[in-house]
Amino acid sequence: MAVRKSVTKNKAVKPRASRGKVTMAELLLRSPLEIHGFKRGQKVKAKLIGLEKSQADFNIGGKTEGVIRGIYYTETRGFLKTLKKSETVELVVIDPETFDGHVLLSARHAARAQFWSRLTDLKKTGGTLTVCGISVNDRGVSVEVDSMSAFVPVSQLGKVASRDPEKLVGQTFLVKVLEVDPEKQRLVLSERAVSEASEIKRTQKAIKSVKEGDVFKGVVTTVTSFGVFVEIKVNKVPVEGLVHVSELSWAKVSDPREFLREGDTVEVQVLHVEDGKLALSMKQAQGDPWVEIEKKYKPEDRLKGKIVKVSNFGVFVELTPGIEGLIHMTKIPPGTALKKGQELNCYIEDVDSKSRKISLGLIVTSSKPIGYK
Repeated sequence: MAVRKSVTKNKAVKPRASRGKVTMAELLLRSPLEIHGFKRGQKVKAKLIGLEKSQADFNIGGKTEGVIRGIYYTETRGFLKTLKKSETVELVVIDPETFDGHVLLSARHAARAQFWSRLTDLKKTGGTLTVCGISVNDRGVSVEVDSMSAFVPVSQLGKVASRDPEKLVGQTFLVKVLEVDPEKQRLVLSERAVSEASEIKRTQKAIKSVKEGDVFKGVVTTVTSFGVFVEIKVNKVPVEGLVHVSELSWAKVSDPREFLREGDTVEVQVLHVEDGKLALSMKQAQGDPWVEIEKKYKPEDRLKGKIVKVSNFGVFVELTPGIEGLIHMTKIPPGTALKKGQELNCYIEDVDSKSRKISLGLIVTSSKPIGYK
């Protein structure tokens, strides 16, 4: 009897699992997560795992954890302390693989975004901010806010602080946000808005009652190259406004410091009120000298004037502040030397009040001048 031999088919044999330690390669293969590689400067979504005294650890979906440490931790310490465990933020890769196998990250970008967002909200709500004085110059006080630089102008220091701004250096104090511009990295703060809040509130209430065209008597408090600040009384409340150099006089003013001094009493007219600030004018309060000019000056009237400008087509002569006339070059005898500041005798040829022009003739002798009709 024939004996049948059993035939065994070849079957795939599974490799035995290693009885030793599992390698990193095997762990990565078994992981259901997609493992990413990183590049310097890359932005990554990072979930906070832990925050220590000098290091923050994040899960960034890589084969190793991301860390913020060293100067990158120091510069954003304040921001990192605001994060909650498992909170996700966008960070930037500084080094894809450090000496100990981690990914070095920076939170500067995220910190700045949060910083400007918070300041924008503070400006809207009128909330206060704690800053530390760094240095002082003639324009104001430089301060630090969450490792960022900002500025408090002299005009935004309260009376006490403005007496000795140096005392603010190294000290923390409260301010309010006046201007915030993330794109230009511009941040302007006010200490006065906190220290003199009640006084400012009274001033703002008084300003609301001011109307365009109102005329006040005031005192010059500050003289600058661009104009003067004048303090007026509105319902017995002192309010300060700016008279721009172009609004000081109908005559041309090159330097306000040669025109007015602190303490001078002046009359001003309100041009407009914008964002709680007054724009004032001295020349409008005086009235426009060109109004009814044709009644004051008539053809053939003789008068004296002072040359205020010499051009290649003639000389401009000031008759009264804000009123100038032109002696055309054709009216000036050949060889006649004329210079700025010189006084001379002239006569009216024509007055055009609409275009604000006066044509003059030059009197050179006791007889009829050149071109005189």
